[in-house]
Amino acid sequence: MANCDAEVMAFLESRADAQQSKDIDRLMAFYAPDIVYYDAVAPLRFRGTEEVRRNFLRWFDGYEGPISLETHDLSVVTSGDVAFAHMLHLDSGERKGGFQAAIWVRESVCLRRVDGRWLITHEHISIPFNPANFQVWLPTDKDQAA
Repeated sequence: MANCDAEVMAFLESRADAQQSKDIDRLMAFYAPDIVYYDAVAPLRFRGTEEVRRNFLRWFDGYEGPISLETHDLSVVTSGDVAFAHMLHLDSGERKGGFQAAIWVRESVCLRRVDGRWLITHEHISIPFNPANFQVWLPTDKDQAA
């Protein structure tokens, strides 16, 4: 299993590289045709690669240049032809309009190996918020208490 864990970690690292460089065609190659993707933005659920592609293009369009996406606390578990991973990302970069701020994003990913190739079948993105005022939580440290 350790070898499969390493395969999935390398897969996710390559996917993050495609996200950071905003290479939409390369990025979409990581997703199964029947992907179900839950995001923190409306409409919250995206089904199939065409909807997910449009959602990624919307995300890319919010940045002037590349996206910085630091992965933290990556955990991967594999069993046969299925895998599960969860992680934190520190998402930053120069946003359109000159806005510069980093945001922590939580991510869970489910994968299936099809014909020897890993594909993401489900992804869930969430953004932490402060329960006291329902505002997006922008701590300087991912382990800082709310």
